[in-house]
Amino acid sequence: MQRKTITITNQMENWVKAQVDSGKYGNDSEYFRDLIRRDQDKRKAETTLLFMLDEAEASGISARSPQEIWASVENQFTEKNG
Repeated sequence: MQRKTITITNQMENWVKAQVDSGKYGNDSEYFRDLIRRDQDKRKAETTLLFMLDEAEASGISARSPQEIWASVENQFTEKNG
């Protein structure tokens, strides 16, 4: 593990303290690690979404109607989630 030193405003310090005091985090470090994990997850989701949008754009215009596309999506969801 690496040790980091950061500087935050009093308002931010009060916020972090309130998060720890709420019992959700054991200390400041746990809170900051959770923020980093959430940011990593968000960036991964953004990258995945951009990839999917690029794929969709590259696939061209569909000959299916919006209703047919929607029904296909619903069927895929039902098959995945039972």
